[in-house]
Amino acid sequence: MLLDHQPFWRAMLVLSAAAIIYLATTSQPYPIPSAASDKVNHLLAFLQLAVVTRLAWPNLGKPWIVIGLLAFGIGIELVQAQLPYRTFAIADILADAAGIAIGLLPCPGFIRPHKQDNQSIAHANSRQ
Repeated sequence: MLLDHQPFWRAMLVLSAAAIIYLATTSQPYPIPSAASDKVNHLLAFLQLAVVTRLAWPNLGKPWIVIGLLAFGIGIELVQAQLPYRTFAIADILADAAGIAIGLLPCPGFIRPHKQDNQSIAHANSRQ
Protein backbone atom coordinates (compact mmCIF):
# COMPACT_ATOMS: atom_id res chain seq x y z
CA MET A 1 0.00 0.00 0.00
CA LEU A 2 1.35 3.44 -0.95
CA LEU A 3 0.55 4.90 2.48
CA ASP A 4 3.10 2.51 4.01
CA HIS A 5 5.86 3.28 1.50
CA GLN A 6 8.06 5.65 3.52
CA PRO A 7 10.78 6.16 0.86
CA PHE A 8 8.14 7.57 -1.51
CA TRP A 9 6.84 10.00 1.14
CA ARG A 10 10.36 11.05 2.08
CA ALA A 11 11.05 11.90 -1.55
CA MET A 12 7.75 13.80 -1.69
CA LEU A 13 8.76 15.74 1.41
CA VAL A 14 12.06 16.80 -0.17
CA LEU A 15 10.29 17.82 -3.39
CA SER A 16 7.61 19.71 -1.45
CA ALA A 17 10.19 21.57 0.64
CA ALA A 18 12.17 22.46 -2.50
CA ALA A 19 9.03 23.77 -4.23
CA ILE A 20 8.07 25.80 -1.17
CA ILE A 21 11.57 27.29 -0.92
CA TYR A 22 11.41 28.25 -4.60
CA LEU A 23 7.95 29.81 -4.30
CA ALA A 24 8.94 31.64 -1.11
CA THR A 25 12.07 33.17 -2.62
CA THR A 26 11.29 33.78 -6.27
CA SER A 27 10.73 37.28 -7.58
CA GLN A 28 8.66 35.87 -10.45
CA PRO A 29 4.87 35.63 -10.35
CA TYR A 30 3.76 32.25 -9.04
CA PRO A 31 3.75 29.70 -11.87
CA ILE A 32 0.93 27.78 -10.16
CA PRO A 33 -2.54 28.84 -9.02
CA SER A 34 -2.54 30.17 -5.49
CA ALA A 35 -5.08 31.47 -3.00
CA ALA A 36 -5.94 35.14 -2.96
CA SER A 37 -4.64 35.32 0.60
CA ASP A 38 -0.96 34.68 1.22
CA LYS A 39 -1.89 33.31 4.66
CA VAL A 40 -4.06 30.59 3.09
CA ASN A 41 -1.08 29.61 0.93
CA HIS A 42 1.06 29.29 4.07
CA LEU A 43 -1.59 27.28 5.89
CA LEU A 44 -2.04 24.86 2.97
CA ALA A 45 1.69 24.46 2.36
CA PHE A 46 2.44 23.60 5.99
CA LEU A 47 -0.61 21.39 6.35
CA GLN A 48 0.71 19.41 3.38
CA LEU A 49 4.22 19.32 4.85
CA ALA A 50 2.86 18.03 8.18
CA VAL A 51 0.84 15.26 6.54
CA VAL A 52 3.70 14.18 4.27
CA THR A 53 6.14 14.25 7.22
CA ARG A 54 3.80 11.99 9.18
CA LEU A 55 3.64 9.58 6.24
CA ALA A 56 7.41 9.71 5.73
CA TRP A 57 8.20 9.05 9.40
CA PRO A 58 5.07 7.53 10.99
CA ASN A 59 6.77 7.03 14.37
CA LEU A 60 8.26 10.50 14.66
CA GLY A 61 6.78 12.28 17.64
CA LYS A 62 4.49 15.22 16.95
CA PRO A 63 6.68 17.64 18.96
CA TRP A 64 9.59 16.89 16.60
CA ILE A 65 7.38 17.53 13.58
CA VAL A 66 6.24 20.85 15.05
CA ILE A 67 9.80 21.92 15.89
CA GLY A 68 11.17 20.89 12.49
CA LEU A 69 8.44 22.46 10.40
CA LEU A 70 8.30 25.67 12.44
CA ALA A 71 12.09 25.97 12.11
CA PHE A 72 11.66 25.53 8.35
CA GLY A 73 8.98 28.25 8.26
CA ILE A 74 11.02 30.65 10.39
CA GLY A 75 14.05 29.96 8.20
CA ILE A 76 12.05 30.89 5.11
CA GLU A 77 10.91 34.12 6.77
CA LEU A 78 14.49 34.99 7.73
CA VAL A 79 15.62 34.46 4.13
CA GLN A 80 12.70 36.55 2.87
CA ALA A 81 13.74 39.36 5.22
CA GLN A 82 17.00 39.57 3.26
CA LEU A 83 15.31 39.75 -0.15
CA PRO A 84 14.37 43.19 -1.50
CA TYR A 85 11.10 41.90 -2.94
CA ARG A 86 9.95 39.91 0.14
CA THR A 87 9.31 40.68 3.81
CA PHE A 88 9.47 38.91 7.16
CA ALA A 89 6.00 38.41 8.63
CA ILE A 90 5.04 36.95 12.00
CA ALA A 91 1.53 36.40 10.55
CA ASP A 92 3.07 34.02 8.00
CA ILE A 93 4.65 31.99 10.80
CA LEU A 94 1.30 31.87 12.60
CA ALA A 95 -0.36 30.63 9.39
CA ASP A 96 2.41 28.01 9.09
CA ALA A 97 1.70 26.91 12.69
CA ALA A 98 -2.04 26.66 11.97
CA GLY A 99 -1.33 24.45 8.95
CA ILE A 100 0.97 22.26 11.03
CA ALA A 101 -1.67 21.94 13.77
CA ILE A 102 -4.33 20.89 11.26
CA GLY A 103 -1.90 18.46 9.62
CA LEU A 104 -1.25 16.83 13.01
CA LEU A 105 -4.91 16.14 13.76
CA PRO A 106 -5.72 12.44 14.22
CA CYS A 107 -6.23 10.57 10.95
CA PRO A 108 -7.45 7.07 11.94
CA GLY A 109 -6.87 4.53 9.22
CA PHE A 110 -4.84 6.97 7.14
CA ILE A 111 -1.72 7.81 9.10
CA ARG A 112 -0.66 5.18 11.59
CA PRO A 113 2.55 3.93 13.16
CA HIS A 114 4.41 1.33 11.14
CA LYS A 115 3.23 -2.24 11.91
CA GLN A 116 6.70 -3.36 12.94
CA ASP A 117 6.87 -0.59 15.55
CA ASN A 118 3.40 -1.44 16.90
CA GLN A 119 4.71 -4.94 17.64
CA SER A 120 7.73 -3.45 19.42
CA ILE A 121 5.44 -1.26 21.54
CA ALA A 122 3.18 -4.23 22.38
CA HIS A 123 6.21 -6.30 23.32
CA ALA A 124 7.59 -3.54 25.54
CA ASN A 125 4.19 -3.12 27.23
CA SER A 126 3.92 -6.86 27.90
CA ARG A 127 7.25 -6.81 29.79
CA GLN A 128 5.97 -4.21 32.26
